Amino acid sequence: MSLGKLVICDKFSSSGSHVSRNCADDSVKLRDRCDVRVNVSVLKPFQMLTTNAKIIKSSGAEPDQFEVSVSQALLELEMNSDLKSQLRELYITKAKEIETNNKKSIIIYVPMPKLKAFQKIQTRLVRELEKKFSGKHVMFVGERKILPKPTRKTRTKNKQKRPRSRTLTSVYDAILEDLVYPVEIVGKRIRVKLDGSQLIKVHLDKNEQTNIEHKVDTFASVYKQLTGRDVTFEFPESYV
Repeated sequence: MSLGKLVICDKFSSSGSHVSRNCADDSVKLRDRCDVRVNVSVLKPFQMLTTNAKIIKSSGAEPDQFEVSVSQALLELEMNSDLKSQLRELYITKAKEIETNNKKSIIIYVPMPKLKAFQKIQTRLVRELEKKFSGKHVMFVGERKILPKPTRKTRTKNKQKRPRSRTLTSVYDAILEDLVYPVEIVGKRIRVKLDGSQLIKVHLDKNEQTNIEHKVDTFASVYKQLTGRDVTFEFPESYV
């Protein structure tokens, strides 16, 4: 600031009069132009907007701290990786961290219209997110809504029939397929015990055993927490 004062004083000293007053006035103007202070209160909403750019909750509520961290991780992948073009139009609806077999796993819910687009890059996306979250298993699940079974009273009120995709059985089957994606479910057996409880035995593609076998216990625990159903995964030999 002293250099600015000196330049201004030299400029006005040739005029002869009111040197000190002009120097003082111009030094104040120069200080006002040069002293730029950033208003932190203005930046905070902008920072929140950028970190929340990849999550839009269906209920319109604000995302919690963990959901913001997942959104930030997706945003960083969009900005710094070759997934930019694929991730630009994608977003999630919610995310949560659950305890499975003494290890934490991450479930990320995505809107159904975007599920196919997510699955195209899911293998690469899961690998990058697991690096960012210290090796925790990451799973993508479509956010589906279950409509209750119509009763005699509600059947007359609702003229439109309940779509099969909104039934409990269909939604639970779809969740199972989402958890193991991109591995294909090649068969399924349901064992009914004497007490009425059921155990679902899911047969997965034998060719993918080396890629996914270390995650099957996590899939079983997550599916149990999401649906309340017991499931085991097997890799049977293919019979021709």
